[in-house]
Amino acid sequence: MNQFLASAQRFLKNKNTITIIGVIIILVLLYIGYSSQINQAVEPIKVPVAVETIQPRTEITDDMVELVDMPNISIGDNVIRTKANVVGKYSNVNSVIPKGSMFYTDTVVDKSKLPDSVFVKVKKGEIVYNFPVNMESTYGNSIYPGNTIDIYMKTGNGTDEKVMLGKLVENVEVLAVKDSSGKNVFENTDENRTPAMMIFGVPEEINILLRKASYMSSLGVELFPVPHGGSVDATGATEVSTQQLADYIEAHAVNIPLPVQDTTTTDELLPTMTETGGTPNKVTLTYPKGCGSTYTCAYSINGGADKKVTKTKQNVSFNAAGTLIATLTEKDGTVHTATFTINVGETNTQTNSTNTTTGQ
Repeated sequence: MNQFLASAQRFLKNKNTITIIGVIIILVLLYIGYSSQINQAVEPIKVPVAVETIQPRTEITDDMVELVDMPNISIGDNVIRTKANVVGKYSNVNSVIPKGSMFYTDTVVDKSKLPDSVFVKVKKGEIVYNFPVNMESTYGNSIYPGNTIDIYMKTGNGTDEKVMLGKLVENVEVLAVKDSSGKNVFENTDENRTPAMMIFGVPEEINILLRKASYMSSLGVELFPVPHGGSVDATGATEVSTQQLADYIEAHAVNIPLPVQDTTTTDELLPTMTETGGTPNKVTLTYPKGCGSTYTCAYSINGGADKKVTKTKQNVSFNAAGTLIATLTEKDGTVHTATFTINVGETNTQTNSTNTTTGQ
C-alpha cells in the first residue's frame, strides 16, 4: 500500500503528467460547453407561423396561426414567439405575411396603431386632395403610389365655347390609389380592386384651384391625370398655358363674401330711460346698482351742468323738447354715456341712445 501511494505521488509530481491531465480537463470542458451550445441552438421550440397568406390590414384570427417547431438558432429577436401575441392583432399596412412565415414585431400591430400611410406621407404645407379616377383615366390601373403625374384640364364643348386644353398642375406625387370603399388598390394581392380615387398632396392655393375646377362640369371642364412628362392628344383643341387655365377658373368661379359679423354687444352699465308722455313729459332714468359707491352716476339737460345721482332711479320732467344725457363712470375712468331726445307730448323710449365708452 505504501509503495502504491509513493508511486502515485511520484506520478502526480511529474510535470509532464500534470500538463497532460490539465490539457485533458480543458478539452473535456470545451467539449461539454460546445455540445451544450450546439444542443441549445438546434433545440426546437414552438413558434407561431401563418397558415395562409395574410394581406395588409387584416385581423389575424386563431385559424390563421399554427405552432411549428423551429430551431432556436433560426429565430431572431424580432420574431413573436407566442400565439397569444399574434391572434387578435392586425397585419401592418405595408406587410403581406406569406404562408408559412413567422410573425415579426414590425409586421403585426394593434388595431389602434394601424395607420393610414397616406397622411403620414403628406409633406409639410400641403393639403390632401382626393382626385376621382376610374380604370380608364389611370391607364388600366397603371398609376401606382409613388408615381408622379400632371393634372390636365380641358374646357369648352366646341360649339358654344371653343375647346381649350392645357396642363393645370405639374409633377404631383401619388400617395395612394383607393377603390370606392376606401381600400388601397395595390395592397391586396388576392383581390382585383377598381380604382376610384387618387390621393395626393398639393399646396393650399392649388387645392382650392382644383376644387373650383371640379365644380365646373356644366362648363365642360374636365380634369384628368397624365404620367409626368407624358403628352396628350390636342387634336381639335387650343393649347393654353397653366396661367390661362387658372384665369379661366377664377373668372367663372363665384366668390361669396363672408357675412359681416354682428359685433354689437349689450352694455350692462348703460343707463336706460322710460317716459310717461304728456305735458310735462316725465322721464325716469334707470342706472345699474352701485351709484355713489361703485360708480359715479350723473345726468345733464340740454348740455347743462352734470347732476350727480346716488339712487338707481332718477325722475326728470320736461316742459319742452330737449336732450337728456346720462352717464356712468367706473373707478378706472371708463365712461358709459346714453343720449336721449325728449319730445314733449309724446312717449319715446330711448329714442336716441348711444354707448360711448372711454377709458383713461
